[in-house]
Amino acid sequence: MKYLVAGLGNVGEQYNDTRHNIGFTILDELADKSGIAFRKVRFGYRAEHSHKGRIIILLKPSTYVNLSGRAIRHWLQKESINKDKLLVIADDLALPFGTLRLRPAGSDGGHNGLRNIIEILESQNFARLRFGIGGEFLPGTQVDYVLGNWTTEERLRLSSRIEVCHEIIHSFATAGVEKTMNLFNNR
Repeated sequence: MKYLVAGLGNVGEQYNDTRHNIGFTILDELADKSGIAFRKVRFGYRAEHSHKGRIIILLKPSTYVNLSGRAIRHWLQKESINKDKLLVIADDLALPFGTLRLRPAGSDGGHNGLRNIIEILESQNFARLRFGIGGEFLPGTQVDYVLGNWTTEERLRLSSRIEVCHEIIHSFATAGVEKTMNLFNNR
């Protein structure tokens, strides 16, 4: 069985280690831990990860966060993967830092990347893992906050939250979205 896990982020050194790139960060660390490497492909960077007989295609779209839909649609089609085997990882301003929320479907919640994916796939029916980045910014500084680096306090907690994301990815591929939600949404 094949799964597509797309971590949202922006390509370019200036975006490394920013809140908006948490999707890239989660997949980069999973690849490093698993001894696999990303390679440049059409619309992004791809790595293939195996877990308990499942093939998990890791995708970092190179189309920037707000235009991720084309890359995801391309790789779903190219790999013949159904939307029920798609997991999108995105940052979420509405959740406190480190809060993880897995959902089997839903709206974009104000996230431009999710909005684009919904438009391109013509469906809200795909799993998404939202990683809370908090909303500790002054009015008018949202872009700077989202594209800003993690604070020292956030960095201290980041690794353990990313580790839970890896567990969620593996559970999604082996147990399905509903069981994974029950196991992880309150952790």
